[in-house]
Amino acid sequence: MSNCAIVGINWGDEGKGRMVDLVTEQYDVVVRYQGGNNAGHTVINEYGKFALHLIPSGIFRKGVVNVLGNGVVIDCEHLWKEISSLRAAGIDITPANLRISDRASLVFPFHRDLDALEEARLKDRAYGSTKRGIAPVYSDKYQKKTIQAGELLYPDYLKKRLSGILEWKNLTIENVYHAKPYSLDEMMAWVGEFGANLTPFICDTGAFLRQAEQEGKSILFEAQLGALRDLDFGIWPYTSSSNNVAAYAPVGAGIPGSRVDRVLGIVKAYSTCVGEGPFTCEWFGDDADKLRETGGEYGASTGRPRRVGPLDLVATRYGVTMQGATELALTKLDILSYMDTIPVCTHYEINGTRTEDFPFPALLDDAKPVYTTLPGWKCDIGSVRRWEDLPKAARDYVEYVEKALGCHIRYVSVGAERDAIIER
Repeated sequence: MSNCAIVGINWGDEGKGRMVDLVTEQYDVVVRYQGGNNAGHTVINEYGKFALHLIPSGIFRKGVVNVLGNGVVIDCEHLWKEISSLRAAGIDITPANLRISDRASLVFPFHRDLDALEEARLKDRAYGSTKRGIAPVYSDKYQKKTIQAGELLYPDYLKKRLSGILEWKNLTIENVYHAKPYSLDEMMAWVGEFGANLTPFICDTGAFLRQAEQEGKSILFEAQLGALRDLDFGIWPYTSSSNNVAAYAPVGAGIPGSRVDRVLGIVKAYSTCVGEGPFTCEWFGDDADKLRETGGEYGASTGRPRRVGPLDLVATRYGVTMQGATELALTKLDILSYMDTIPVCTHYEINGTRTEDFPFPALLDDAKPVYTTLPGWKCDIGSVRRWEDLPKAARDYVEYVEKALGCHIRYVSVGAERDAIIER
């Protein structure tokens, strides 16, 4: 038995979903351990192209059990629609291959509204939220005022608790944001329409995972976003509202006594970012447009154009450290094939001082990228499947990045398809 976490090294959107889909054949269970439907994992396989927001990326592998852990926050409406959409595409989803932790907190419509209302209040100081209610529900969780998925199994208990929570939430909705309050009847109707569909999937997933480990089964932990969006270690305050570092995986999965043996960090061959916050290597104008269009850089959850730029080794090295990565996958190398020369950020210059270290967030607005350039290869590499068949300039680029990051790059992605991967 060996447990592995697949995590993002940068700002998210690194290609974690395609890597989970690739390696799940080696694992018995895939667990989402944090976040909600505020980010998406894009997977392309024999069934088609899918953007998964809550369901773990192992759902396409027969015999793999997929778990939404206690660290995840679940919008019942979104999850049920995602299940229905996948079923319509021929994907088998039953309580045998999808399980929901009874301790996962639920996202209600009032959480979504509060998210949008606060972003509107902030105006030009907004954090760039996806407005999916993630920050409000995590805030409520730490105030012990969320509904857990297991409460859907006990309707009378749920109604009593929801009544008290609504009384409290409506004070903020009405008196702070001057918006329309929610009634208990409409929230119970929402629960009946969407939450009731999910009750067959809800169980003590911690007990299930402990039993799986005792039986020698292997577990794959799937993270959302990347290290630079981690609540504690990211570009505060422009972070997510949960911990996506690999160290949190056993806690968010419901097996805090377990160990992560292998951490596969995902790095894109260039930099992308969705949302607000400092992004030192950001490109603008024609260069940005060309890279964005070539890479198809639009958010899987929101459709928002991603901010793009050259690979930032300073931020990436920090992400490798925070994730405790034991190996890396470098994705979308093929996208760089159009470039004559490829810039890479090796240092930041902050107030006249050059540094290789990622700084405290307050200094990031003053950071200027320092670049070096590497030769391009100017040919299509999408059909390459062996390391030695890559152009020398492409191999040199990978080896340069590997040395700079101090972590072995095991996988190189040269396309979106499941088999468009080179293992070194």
